[in-house]
Amino acid sequence: MKKIILSLMLLSASLFAQLTSQYLTKDFLNKNIPIVDVRTPGEWRATGLLKGAIPIMFFNAKGKYDAKKFLTQLNKKVDTTKPFALICHTGSRTSIIAPWLSKEFNYNVINLKGGMEYATKGLHIKTVPYRP
Repeated sequence: MKKIILSLMLLSASLFAQLTSQYLTKDFLNKNIPIVDVRTPGEWRATGLLKGAIPIMFFNAKGKYDAKKFLTQLNKKVDTTKPFALICHTGSRTSIIAPWLSKEFNYNVINLKGGMEYATKGLHIKTVPYRP
């Protein structure tokens, strides 16, 4: 009986979470959905950020991460009860992080496929300089 109740609780929790993967569009930028840039400070300095993006590094330059630190910063800077998007360089990192946030924390996450590479070279979106 306990297993059934636990299964139902997990199922109902997962119904509230949503994971979407899509390419960035100019229309999406106009929706004012928060975009969290999970790249490294070196990447932010090199290419800039999308206007209004929230820089919160997940993986450092050596591929290490501090999930607790990331979650603390995310929950301070983003209303995680509402949908928000993740972007990285090409979409590889966000394709790992977004499902984890959706599944483990029931966040409504939008994974921006193609990342900054697509945004800047495909859509020709101008970036703003990173200011720590």
